[in-house]
Parts: sequence; structure tokens; C-alpha cells
Amino acid sequence: MADKVRRVDYFYAEVADQPGEGARILGKLKDAGVNLLAFTAFPGVAGKAQIDFVPENSEAFAKAAKAAGVTLSAKKQALFVQGADRVGAAAELLKKLADAKINVRATNGCASERGFGVIVWVKPEDFQAAAKALGA
Repeated sequence: MADKVRRVDYFYAEVADQPGEGARILGKLKDAGVNLLAFTAFPGVAGKAQIDFVPENSEAFAKAAKAAGVTLSAKKQALFVQGADRVGAAAELLKKLADAKINVRATNGCASERGFGVIVWVKPEDFQAAAKALGA
């Protein structure tokens, strides 16, 4: 199976860094029928945590997040890659971007028995070139 590269929307939210906050938010999204392609959560500053969301449907996600009382950032773009799991899959993607002289700001990947998924964040001014380098 060839890798599938998609341009995706993502949003982030700063939330209270306390037990159960992630479960509360993800539960509200589940109840609203929102499917996430990816999410990443990590500590922020001053008692906050940041959650980055990559929804399958941005409009449905934004509506559900608002109903859950979650304040979102403006919509941003990233690249989402899925494919058959193999040794070096992420290295291949990052090499394509390096060869195109594009600096990756952040990335997150995961593999399972069904394949791998990687989300790639680049500066907005590099987004079109990164999409082209990866074939999106």
C-alpha cells in the first residue's frame, strides 16, 4: 500500500492541567460523534496543558468543542501521512522534507498492526512546499 498524504486542519486548546480534563474533553467529542485522526497533549505553562486536535471533520469538531466549553485556536494546517508499517517509514518522510530544505517544527507518529500514521507540522510559509515534497 502506498503512503497516503493529506492536508489536514488542526486546532489547539490550552486547558487546565489536572486529572480527568483530557478524558472530559475527549468524552464530549465522542458523545458528539467527532472522529479524531490524531491528538497530542503535553504540559504547558502556569497550570495549563496544550492539546492539539486533528479532526476528520473540522466543522463538526469546532461545534462540539464549543459545546464542551473548549476555546480553540484559529484553524491551522498540517500534513497527515498514513501507510503500511515498515522500518524507516518516518525517516523516509523526514528525508524528503530535508532534501526540499524544509524545517519540520514538530512531528508525532504511531504504528499499529494496521499501519502507521505521522502528523507533520511546518511553518505556514513552508506548508505548500512541504505538501509538494510529500506528494499531497
